[in-house]
Amino acid sequence: MMIQRRSRTLATACLLAATATLVASGCSKSETTNNAGGDSSQGAQAAKTPEAGSGPGCSLQTYGAPKLDLKDAVVGFSQSEKEANPFRIAETQSIKDEAAKVGVKKLLTTNAQSQLSKQISDIQDMLSQGAQFLIVAPLNSDGLEPAFKAAAAKKVPVLTIDRKVNSTACKDYVAFLGSDFVEQGKRAADAVIKTTGGKGKVAILLGASGNNVTTDRTTGFVDRIKEKAPDLKIVAQQTGEFARDKGQQVMEQLIQSKPDITAVYAENDEMGLGAVTALKAAGKKPGKDVKVVSIDGTRNAVQALADGEYNAVIESNPRFGPLAFATAEKFYGGEEIPENVIISDRAYDETNAKASLGGAY
Repeated sequence: MMIQRRSRTLATACLLAATATLVASGCSKSETTNNAGGDSSQGAQAAKTPEAGSGPGCSLQTYGAPKLDLKDAVVGFSQSEKEANPFRIAETQSIKDEAAKVGVKKLLTTNAQSQLSKQISDIQDMLSQGAQFLIVAPLNSDGLEPAFKAAAAKKVPVLTIDRKVNSTACKDYVAFLGSDFVEQGKRAADAVIKTTGGKGKVAILLGASGNNVTTDRTTGFVDRIKEKAPDLKIVAQQTGEFARDKGQQVMEQLIQSKPDITAVYAENDEMGLGAVTALKAAGKKPGKDVKVVSIDGTRNAVQALADGEYNAVIESNPRFGPLAFATAEKFYGGEEIPENVIISDRAYDETNAKASLGGAY
């Protein structure tokens, strides 16, 4: 697990925050299509002002890349997972929309279909097609080294979004843009504690292995429960692979093996919605008999919350386009970019769910 360190220079971070009306990360796999997007003005988020840290950030000079005007550039975007779920649909659309708004000469887009080997070849193919700047949504935190080496050999900067990579900033990539996933886990724990009164038995539906999102969201949740609610026992941790159908299957098994579960923490909305389906099929009332809290902020989950079948949703906003291109423009303008640009995420509960549907995706 990589620990998310706050950024290099406060001044640079403030400049980033000032121009960002921006977005946040998240991570889902699903077979279920959805009308993703929502009202982007309501859904926009701002970069947090990171705490000052030691050491330099990353500039065009230190990275060793040539100066570039994005309006005359070929930009590549590597999506990690198929666009059959709200997060990935909204993320890709945001990149496309902002590229058009900025006036990028040509945008190349690829989709790795959840295959690491394909994401590596996708990135290499975009480089062969003349990509001069890359935005990458990594499938896993490890394994993209061949792609990064290919980009470095051509002096093509790489900006990573929504999942961190276990590589060296300002060498293998410029910066990471995304959420504080440990904090998301803590906030989800706070929501579970609030809705259960800090007592009962909770099951965790884990995300896919091999990336920092799952690790960090689990760490944040478990640590906060231990700290604040010792009477709330974590009785199961099983992976649903960020997928709705897998989340449903795991929940069906848990209902049989641990029928006294009183709460479920799903590390993304798709698994949480799968759990809701399983609970209803078993004759239980989700949101009442079993509390449900998840992370992402999809419209379906926020609607379930408004309908009383959910208890809380912590946002992980996928609209990366504005932040990614604002960061790229600053980088090519000679400014120093923090290693981690952390984004503000809001939270949905019964008090704001109905009013906030327009901002969900």
